[in-house]
Amino acid sequence: MPLKYLIPVIVFILLSISFHSSAKWYQHTFDTMGTRAHIEFWLDEESAKASHAEKLISDIMAEMDRLDKSMSPYIKSSELSLLNRDAGNREIVVSPELISLLVTAHDISVMSEGAFDITYASIGYQYDYREKIRPAQSVITNALPSINYQAITLDKKNNTVKFANSAIKIDLGGIAKGYAIKRCISILRSAGINYALMSAGGDTALLGDRNGRPWLVGIKHPRAEDKNAVHIPLSNEAISTSGDYERYFIEDGKRYHHIINPKTGDSARKVVSVSVIGKDATVVDALSTTLFVKGLKEGMAIINKLPEYEAIIIDNEQRLHFSKGLQQ
Repeated sequence: MPLKYLIPVIVFILLSISFHSSAKWYQHTFDTMGTRAHIEFWLDEESAKASHAEKLISDIMAEMDRLDKSMSPYIKSSELSLLNRDAGNREIVVSPELISLLVTAHDISVMSEGAFDITYASIGYQYDYREKIRPAQSVITNALPSINYQAITLDKKNNTVKFANSAIKIDLGGIAKGYAIKRCISILRSAGINYALMSAGGDTALLGDRNGRPWLVGIKHPRAEDKNAVHIPLSNEAISTSGDYERYFIEDGKRYHHIINPKTGDSARKVVSVSVIGKDATVVDALSTTLFVKGLKEGMAIINKLPEYEAIIIDNEQRLHFSKGLQQ
């Protein structure tokens, strides 16, 4: 379906609604994990106090900061940075939380036959999209043997991680934000919140509906700034969008972006945008990357075998494609 023929949604609830001090909706936008995050939630009359809202917002910001300090490859003291420095030489003990996330990443790598692979960073770190720098093909070729999720040994019993060699590097950019917003929604749920939205970058998790009507989440148009390609009504679900427009540069008419095909060490170019919908924010984050690498045909074949997940893919001609469940 071409975007120009898409029928606009008549009623569109902006995610960044205006906030008034007397309202029961509270919201806050902040920077974390290298992106912009947004939280909004509803407090009922009995608990609608500014101090309570401020405490919840503070807790959410603290949780995002904690996870960033653990999983960022740019923070030298993070657990992930420790792995990238030393796991090629010895077993490294990590937190139960990190080992669990690494196991989830491994399982998705197995399911996708390596289309999702956190060791893409073995070459990925040599791209600099801001400075428009990419590695030479010879460098990519030499690094490809190190892009191999099977070269990571995970010991869940002892919480240890070991890389097969020191050339292997990992990056959790395709799964960590999904996990982080899942954790934040869990915090709000435990605090008695029934309606909330938490987003970070291209990942959004929803708690309940929007107090009686669904949230309408926009999927960004991949080639039109500040426009959405489609709006999806959602409740109690998560959605993750991976697009070639997030971090990129164009050289000699070719787009180099941050979603690396582990098989080639180069940017994946079969599609321009993939959105995955499902209950688990961690999984939908990883699946959106997986389907982007796989492309339209193989990506839809994967998602149509997963009854709890749906996908919207925008191809290189900017046509929309929906998984079977959304077509119904």
